[in-house]
This record gives sequence, C-alpha cells and structure tokens, in this order.
Amino acid sequence: MAYDTALRGYTSKRIEEIGSADILVGIPCYNNEKTISHVIQMVTHGLARHYKDKKNVILVADGGSTDDTREAAKEFEIKPWQEKIISIYRGHSGKGSAFRSVFETAKRLNVRACMVVDSDLRSITSDWVKYLLEPILDNDYQYVSPIYSRYKYDGTITNNIVYNLTRALYGLRIRQPIGGDFSFAGQLASYYIEQDVWDTDVARYGIDVWMTTNAIANDFKICQSNLGVKTHDAKDPAESLGPMFRQVIHTLFVLMEDYESLWKAIKGSRTVPMFGLQEFIEPEAIKVDLGRLVREYKIGFRQFKGLYQDIFCPECFHELKRCASMAKTKFVMPVTTWVQILYEIAATFHNWAYNRTQLVNLVTPLYLGRVASFINQTLKMTSSQAEEVVEEQAQVFEDYKDYLIKVWDEKSSPRH
Repeated sequence: MAYDTALRGYTSKRIEEIGSADILVGIPCYNNEKTISHVIQMVTHGLARHYKDKKNVILVADGGSTDDTREAAKEFEIKPWQEKIISIYRGHSGKGSAFRSVFETAKRLNVRACMVVDSDLRSITSDWVKYLLEPILDNDYQYVSPIYSRYKYDGTITNNIVYNLTRALYGLRIRQPIGGDFSFAGQLASYYIEQDVWDTDVARYGIDVWMTTNAIANDFKICQSNLGVKTHDAKDPAESLGPMFRQVIHTLFVLMEDYESLWKAIKGSRTVPMFGLQEFIEPEAIKVDLGRLVREYKIGFRQFKGLYQDIFCPECFHELKRCASMAKTKFVMPVTTWVQILYEIAATFHNWAYNRTQLVNLVTPLYLGRVASFINQTLKMTSSQAEEVVEEQAQVFEDYKDYLIKVWDEKSSPRH
C-alpha cells in the first residue's frame, strides 16, 4: 500500500498547534524502552543549554513498538518552553519511514535546522546537540554527518563496504555515511520529501546512505562532526546480518545506477571539514565470534561456488577458493580481492535481469569472510591503530576505481 504521508491525523493536528519552530530533533524508535528516556534527557538538556533562545520541538517517531517505548517517552518531562510530539509513523516499517515523518514535520514547522539521533544510544551527551546543530546554525552548512570513536569491530558494514564505496565513488571522505546521527538545514527536508523512494528499500533501512549520497550528488555544503564514543546496542557482526545489511547494500548499488555519470567522472578523494571533538577516545570492546564468521563464509562458498565462478574473475575466484580451506586463526582475504569482488558484484547487479535480492545475498558470506580477515589482521591493535587499516583499505578502493569502470562497462548488456 502506498502512503502519501507518514503523519497520522493526531500528529498533523499537534504540528498545527505548534505552528512553527527553529529546531526539530527527530528520534526514530522501535522497542527502545530501556534507552529512550536517556536519549530524550540528553537532547532536552542540550537544547536548554545551547539553544534556549530558540523554539525547540522533539519528535519521537515510533514504528509501533510493542514494549513501553512510547509510554516512557510520554512520561519524560521536558523543559516548559520545549515541545514534544510522540507519533506512530505511517508507511512501511523501518527507519526510512520514520525519517519521512521527520522531514514532513520539519517542512511544516519551517525549521532552520533538524537533527536526528538513534534511540538506542547509551553514550549520547547533551553536547551532541551543539556538535550537530552548530555547523548549520552558525556556519551555514547544509548537511552534517557524524564521526565516532568506535570499537574496531563495531560498524563493520561501514568499515568494509559503505565508507569505502562512498569515498571511492563520490570523492568525499565521509567516514560514517550510515552513522544514524545526522543534522541538516531545514530546506533540505523539502528536497528529501519530494523524492519518490518511500515504497522502496530506502523506506526501510537504506535511508542513511541515501541521504548522504543525495547530499553529495546535489552539491550540498557538507561537513562532519566528531561526537566521540558511540555506545549503543551493538551486535556481533556474525549475528546481525538481517534485512538491514541487505537493504543497505541494495540501496548502495541502486544509487550507483542513479548517479553513474557523476561517479564515473570523479577521481581521487578529499577530506571534509570537521567540527566537534578533536581527540579519539578508546571505546569499550565488543565480543565477536570469529569461528562463526569463518564457518558462515565456508558454508556460503560451498553453496554459491558455481555462481561465484560465473561472476568473478578467475584470480578472485581462486582466492575465494583458497580462503575456504583456511583455519579460522589463519583466515586472510587479501584486500585487493575484496575490492575486486565488491566492484564485480556491483557491476553484475547493474545488469542483473533476475532477482536482485538473491544477488545481494551472495555478498553476505564474502562480507563475513572479509570481517574475519580484518579481525585477524587487527587482533593486537587498538581501535585507533585499526582505523589506519580501514583508511589503507579505502585507498585501495580508490586505486581500483578504473577496474570498477572497466567491469561495469564490460558487464553492460540490454536488460530483459
């Protein structure tokens, strides 16, 4: 079913009562009763501390939680001069539909700036409000992407796929394109709302990278803000590969098609201005199951071996086959192999006339293998040292961009 708005009647009425605002803070949530009060507390304190002279609205955009998330949000008392809206959004379940309700609210309230933060944050401080809003309100930036001090095995989708592809394709070193905590100028809400994506994977989990890529492609004035440590409900990468992973990858590949002429013309990359904290803080460790990662890779290789041989170049397939015989502590997938296979799967996706979801599923075991390889490579490193390995990998993605263009064009064929 298609929805022409993400806002329900009672939410619209509440927005109408408020009329207008300077700042909107959106908090998408779903079953976050343990953390939502803390997030609202830090937001309301930050707004009171840094922007008391502005009219502030907090929008909790809930996905129909079955716990007491909404009740906890309603009960938390904000400052008397602040406004709060608790809303269940309309549309497909997922973060993108929550964002759509935030965009609509920002447009209707005609806000100057809007920030969005995750609802499972344990490390958010009141200063995050300043770090995310100051570049927009005081420095005329239009889009602010986050930087975090994250444990080396947290954010593996970003570290091994999303950061690398975004940087190599579009030429900006935006470290957390799917970070979850963003801000943007009010006028961008109108642009985002008008895009015809709300019945696609973007409306589920592809929203973050879609927003970032659109901001780059439309030449919005972009910066990053260092928020410090991000502690949230982190998951072992071996266990957390559900719909989010597949939909993020799917969205990335679709965006490559949408902006093909743009990224083909870009060479190299440049840094993006940074605000917020200046130091790197060593975060708490999270546990990972190396054995399971390698096991899942080997099962996937056996299952998809024939397809891998058809899709990938002989050298890549040889390396993947070699990896399938390695012990878990010796498992190493060369970074050049990882870059080539990701580029080849993107090119295949572009010209795939069949079930694209099935094709994206082929990436999963390979990604798990790359994560296992990264763990072995950085086992004795601090998170700060492991960050240097991420940067080296990103440079290889840039160095192989001509290879991407070559396989992209070679695999091109008429669609059936």
